Amino acid sequence: MESKRFAIISDIHGNLEALSRALEVIDEERVDEIVCLGDTVGYGANPIECLTLVRSRCSIILLGNHDAASIDLAVANQFTLNAQLSAIWTFGALDEESKAFLRGLKPTHPLGEVLFSHGSPYEPDEWHYVISEFDMREAFRAFTERICFVGHSHIPVIFSEDGETDDIAHQGRFIVNVGSVGQPRDGNPDLSFGIFDREQWSYRNVRAEYDFKTTAKKIRETGLPRALADRLTVGM
Repeated sequence: MESKRFAIISDIHGNLEALSRALEVIDEERVDEIVCLGDTVGYGANPIECLTLVRSRCSIILLGNHDAASIDLAVANQFTLNAQLSAIWTFGALDEESKAFLRGLKPTHPLGEVLFSHGSPYEPDEWHYVISEFDMREAFRAFTERICFVGHSHIPVIFSEDGETDDIAHQGRFIVNVGSVGQPRDGNPDLSFGIFDREQWSYRNVRAEYDFKTTAKKIRETGLPRALADRLTVGM
């Protein structure tokens, strides 16, 4: 039977408290499948635990740039200093079985009239963002499906081919950023993910509070940069 309702999560970043809470909310939604758009690891203190949970619950799992950096530190050369330090720590924290799993992932996954992509579908291995109007137009030219779900920027937003919009429609094409479960950056510390009903052709962004104080404490205790803990309290 073809799945109709999807929960779409992204950018968990080793935040076990946020992921666990997101899955509780998702279970209440009674979706058919859960899709993870990547960056399961990086920044947070529980990369293995998050990866194990995602593997047990998600039918589709993509490779994000921080996932890629955790198995090849050269990817982190373009990262900020804190992100580089996080990548080095995560590289050391992951076991070989986890790394082997990440090596088998891809940054995009087509599913009929839907495309799932970690970042922009334009040069997906280059990890472009979809933030500006230029990014948006570049991205729309790179896929043919009716709708593309992305993460990467940690900022929930919907684009039509005419620009930013409030909702998807039966007509036209759309790019939807579902936001971040583990490290929101839109000024709201609540976790973010999306619910997509393929039959009704509807989308809803979901926000939920979680225990970010515990997550921040764990990050500080690992010796990771304190800024990675502090930003969780303000969603930036």
